[in-house]
Amino acid sequence: MHRPTAPRRWRVAAAAAVAMATGTTGLAALTGTASAAGESVTVQYRTSAGSATADQSEPWLKVRNTGNAPLQLSAVKVRYYFKADSAGAAYRFACSWAVKGCAHITGTFGTLARPTATADRYLDIGFTAGAGSLAPGADTGDMQLRFHRADWQTLTQSDDYSFSASRTTYADWPKVTAQVSGSTVWGTAPEGNDPPTDPPAGGQSLFDDFNYSNSSDPRISANGWSVRSNSGGPGVPGATWAPENVTFAASGGNSVMNLRTSTAGTPETTKHTEVLTKAMKFKNGTYAARVRFSDAPVSGPDGDRLVQTFFTINDLKAPMADDYAEYDFEYLPNGGWGEPSNILYTTSWETYNPDPWQAVNQHTESRQSHAGWHDLVLTIDNSTIKYYVDGQLFGTHDAAYLPERPMSINFNQWLIDLAGQTSTTPRSYDQQVDYVLHVKDQVLTPAQVTAKLNAYRAAGTTFEDTVPAG
Repeated sequence: MHRPTAPRRWRVAAAAAVAMATGTTGLAALTGTASAAGESVTVQYRTSAGSATADQSEPWLKVRNTGNAPLQLSAVKVRYYFKADSAGAAYRFACSWAVKGCAHITGTFGTLARPTATADRYLDIGFTAGAGSLAPGADTGDMQLRFHRADWQTLTQSDDYSFSASRTTYADWPKVTAQVSGSTVWGTAPEGNDPPTDPPAGGQSLFDDFNYSNSSDPRISANGWSVRSNSGGPGVPGATWAPENVTFAASGGNSVMNLRTSTAGTPETTKHTEVLTKAMKFKNGTYAARVRFSDAPVSGPDGDRLVQTFFTINDLKAPMADDYAEYDFEYLPNGGWGEPSNILYTTSWETYNPDPWQAVNQHTESRQSHAGWHDLVLTIDNSTIKYYVDGQLFGTHDAAYLPERPMSINFNQWLIDLAGQTSTTPRSYDQQVDYVLHVKDQVLTPAQVTAKLNAYRAAGTTFEDTVPAG
């Protein structure tokens, strides 16, 4: 196998970390936020490029809070739908000017699960925590946005679902949708792209909303989590795993867990971070987390080969043991493992041999930036493994890679090596986690995951674990 297999020399140490986990810190609960059902927004649209074809499409947008409470913009996602000019066409997003500041606006492209004659792609507009909130009745003001083909070839926009040549002044436009905390509250998606949101009733579940005070908070261990401090892989040999680098802070109206990895270019100065469940009791069902990946360091020079993760794993009892299992979301913002730049992997593991290296896995990858918040969902039943990113199917893996034994749930951030960055200037990188959810033996759609999350938060539930041991 190629890229996602070569770095797996760390798997023995990682599995040992799972087995050795002791309760010192974990994820937990944050203060409940209002359900999206109590929040309402409208989206206004105009275009400054109204011709049927153009060098770039220019959807200018405003988001208005029509609810009765302040609205954190970091919880809002606006989706503009369009038809790709060719199957392989790539697109680039840009913000020309915005009242809220272009630095606080993100744009991410995706592919619709159910293409129509006027839409097979979309552009998701999101907001960083720095965008702040909207008071009732307030709007974002101008967001002068644009996107173009990566090769700068002329694009056709007259056949795009969300485009309207006649909209030259701002007005409500339901062909652009808006979500708050994952629930659609405005607009109509192209036909067939509104999945049901009611999750199945019941289900034994783990839910944690990460509302802890610090890594020494006794509730972390009591809730079944460990903040890693023991030595070993993955990552830079001789580096330490630093519990103090796992912190909790307010962001976007919620409390989130922050994993910080830092280095000054030597093993002795390198600190990795990991949080994992002490029990290996999770197998089939749905796994979900909202994770913020970062392309740039918080401070210091960029360039380190970093891995930011959400995954499940059990221990390898012997080389090539067929009851090993692991399922990964792994983001490499600066490349590594033979990749020159940012890449997101999802990988399903059957087994491996650490020495000589041999791996049996299946993977899917996307070579583009995934900086920002992302909704990650993994589902495992008796026939298929599926990975979703921001509500869209990312990869489907085969029954040969299904788990034979239960696993733990893990988040970690670490450096592959120190070869990608020669500076001795201190630098640090952050990965954040908003919540984690597992529902035993139930396969939920991403929309059903969001509905379940909203129900927990509406009820003020910040932690629940009804998944039986073993």
